[in-house]
Amino acid sequence: MNIKAGIIGGAGYTGGEMIRILINHPSVEIKFVHSNSNAGNLISSVHEDLFGDTDLRFTDELSNDVDVLFLCVGHGNAKKFLEENQIDKSIKIIDLSQDFRLKANSGNSWVYGLPELNREKIKAASYIANPGCFATCIQLGLLPLAAKGLLKSEVHLNATTGSTGAGQGLSTTSHFSWRNNNLSVYKAFDHQHLNEIGESLKQLDPTFDEVLNFIPQRGDFTRGILAAMYLESDLTAEEAQKIYQDYYESHVFTHVSKKNIDLKQVVNTNKALIHVEKHGTKLFIVSIVDNLLKGASGQAVQNMNLIFGLEEGTGLRLKASAF
Repeated sequence: MNIKAGIIGGAGYTGGEMIRILINHPSVEIKFVHSNSNAGNLISSVHEDLFGDTDLRFTDELSNDVDVLFLCVGHGNAKKFLEENQIDKSIKIIDLSQDFRLKANSGNSWVYGLPELNREKIKAASYIANPGCFATCIQLGLLPLAAKGLLKSEVHLNATTGSTGAGQGLSTTSHFSWRNNNLSVYKAFDHQHLNEIGESLKQLDPTFDEVLNFIPQRGDFTRGILAAMYLESDLTAEEAQKIYQDYYESHVFTHVSKKNIDLKQVVNTNKALIHVEKHGTKLFIVSIVDNLLKGASGQAVQNMNLIFGLEEGTGLRLKASAF
């Protein structure tokens, strides 16, 4: 199979990861990489680690001669792009922004692209709303409990993300001199990813109505997310372990570890690792992903593989990144 792909917003972090994956994907040909600000420039002039790997140049022109279009653009810009450009209805679209993740914004056309939740729906979809990075990490830690109707108390969530989670745009909190050797909380109890997390949990358990107490943190590392969660539970450690192992048994990238886990186990991979422990009446869950791969571009390619009938892990087995 030869899947022709186009990338919109190829100069950013997620666009760069998308290019790195797709130039090594055995079933994909990149037809164009769109960037208004870099049109005509070699891709390797922006993503310098790709020097010698590709001679592709950025373009500001669009083509409908593709099978799939990846929207690696900022929040709000995906919807604007689709409104302003005529995209052939035969083209599959995978959007990495938050524009179509919520049911209120997506109508019936867009499928929420978390394979561990919607794998069969994704296979039949034309339009995929790729999940947020925090949302992916946290949902993977909670889905098995929701599927069994076992989220019966408020959930306490603390999650720390690397600096690439903020994108390439410069701000006070993204400068190296501020971020290095530093740690901060932001959007406490009010992060935008809470909405999509809540919708997914209610999809598995329509009675779910508990509070999610989410404290996001900015870490002083480049990439990855570690989420630590706990809630009241009657499960034993052994029962919880079995519930998680059973839920993820058929999912190629999500694994349940009996040992404690650390971020370096998943950085530069499309893997997610989960670890569960019991402490008194509380069930403690740790979930880790790479925010740019399983939390963004890798998961988008995973969704593409499902749509086009490929083995889910095709082109996603190798560690490969610029940083």
